[in-house]
Amino acid sequence: MILIIALLFSASLLLLGMALAPSLVDKARQWQKKKEVFLEKELDKTFYSKSPKELLRLYFILPPVFGVVVFLLLNSAILAAAGAVLGLFVPTIILRIRDSRHKQKFNTQLLDAIMILASCLKGGLSLLQALEILIEEIPAPMSQEMGLVVRENKMGVPLEESLVHLNERIGSEELGLVINSILVARETGGDLTKVLSRLTTTIRDNRKLTDSIKTLTMQGKMQGIIMSFLPFGFIWWVVTFNREHFDIMLNTEKGRMLLFVAVVLQIIGMFLIKKFSTIKL
Repeated sequence: MILIIALLFSASLLLLGMALAPSLVDKARQWQKKKEVFLEKELDKTFYSKSPKELLRLYFILPPVFGVVVFLLLNSAILAAAGAVLGLFVPTIILRIRDSRHKQKFNTQLLDAIMILASCLKGGLSLLQALEILIEEIPAPMSQEMGLVVRENKMGVPLEESLVHLNERIGSEELGLVINSILVARETGGDLTKVLSRLTTTIRDNRKLTDSIKTLTMQGKMQGIIMSFLPFGFIWWVVTFNREHFDIMLNTEKGRMLLFVAVVLQIIGMFLIKKFSTIKL
């Protein structure tokens, strides 16, 4: 009787799986297509040579790898599941890091690019010709981004619109200031050379001010980090000498309430230190 029930249950699961398989396959293909489109856009932002399909494989490879490694190291199914979930987000994290580095490197090259543009304009060249020289003189990612601007212009896109597209891709405050100044100068007929020279001084002074603020707030940030990890270090140090030291806190209602209050106050303190040590320009 038990054998018959087991066979019937297995057959029902098999039939259910066969019924759901086509829809699951279709959903998996739709998800794959959407993910490929998303990855293609993200890779194009950073001019990465890898194909979306190569990166898409990581979404299927990393979760089981992370799960197995965590299970072998910690021998915990819950932590292994958490490791598998983490592996699913690793490719997206890699893309975010690459995009952040791309934009940061672009911003570091911005001052040199402005000075080259100003020099070319002083020599009598047009803005488009100055951009073509800039592409030859400065390495990636500045040359890649400016090369895209020039290619869009040659394909019929107005230069002003191409510069707006560049600002949307990078999303930098300094680049936005430069592009808006160029657009205003071209529309009003202002001296673009003087505008770029003033922008160079403005951006340099702004960066000096930002570095000074970071230096002055570094002490507060370090104190916040130390004070945030100090309770955990203290608990670890006490437990290594006496494992039963905190039993009275864990086994009594008042003790658990005090621990909860301590955690809440710790989180509030971390938030306040972060808030006080952050200065927005």
